[in-house]
Amino acid sequence: MKSILSAVFIAAFAASAQAQTPQENPAGLLIVDATQTDLAEFKWKNRPVVVFADSANDPAFIEQMELIAVDAARLAERDVVVITDTDPDARSDIRLRMRPRGFMLTLVGKDGQLKLRKPFPWDVREITASIDKMPMRQREIRERKETAQGS
Repeated sequence: MKSILSAVFIAAFAASAQAQTPQENPAGLLIVDATQTDLAEFKWKNRPVVVFADSANDPAFIEQMELIAVDAARLAERDVVVITDTDPDARSDIRLRMRPRGFMLTLVGKDGQLKLRKPFPWDVREITASIDKMPMRQREIRERKETAQGS
């Protein structure tokens, strides 16, 4: 089942990369191409997870996108947007700012600050654990609990 979901997710990703338009997967996770976006548009609204590679065929990139596909809903509930950049020649603003060398995963906070850089794929559990430690995420959790108790 996981491999089928991964295949569907990767096919949707490939279609979105070709169409150059933002795409949502069935879990509600937004995936955009770095050449079509600016990190500033997500400030205070989303936590960008940027996945860099020198090619969409990079095995680490493929693995990372499969890991994201397996548990995309957990990322979506944390206001994550996935930004992909697999074309170094396009010289996207995001690539120029973060200067990756080959594969790189980055996590940017809602405040627009770089929170994490990894030179290898990370699973969703590790990404969400990092997000859940952030002060803004802790506040969101408290507010949701208070709202639920007040209902």
